[in-house]
Amino acid sequence: MIDKLKHFFTHLAADTSIAQDETSLQLACTVLLAEVMRADGKSDENERITIVKQLSQYFKLSITELTEMLNHAEKLSEQATDYYQFTSKINATYSIKDKIKIVEMLWVVANADGEISAIEQHTIHKIADLLHLRHNEYICSKLKILS
Repeated sequence: MIDKLKHFFTHLAADTSIAQDETSLQLACTVLLAEVMRADGKSDENERITIVKQLSQYFKLSITELTEMLNHAEKLSEQATDYYQFTSKINATYSIKDKIKIVEMLWVVANADGEISAIEQHTIHKIADLLHLRHNEYICSKLKILS
């Protein structure tokens, strides 16, 4: 009986840990998108909608879950002192291809209002550097979205 209980709690803890890691990774991506949205100081509903659309294509979550995650990410973004705490989680898990997709999503958000400000471009460049992307990967992701 005790062995069964130990087995149950071991699997429960493992499942919870996997779910927390996945949530943490999704939240890290969402915070980076929120950082780009906030970069120019003009966050609007169109950018929020764009973030939710981008995330819905990448993560298998409901619109309600994505909206809640974005609300939480915005609060974390306001309190964050750097991007490393978020990019390090992504670097530990995602492939180069996945990281390029994230940078493409950043460009889509930056362009949601029809113009990309210098500060948005700087923010994306900084995030791409922290994701260990080469300069040509950064440029190609921009050209893919803007052309």
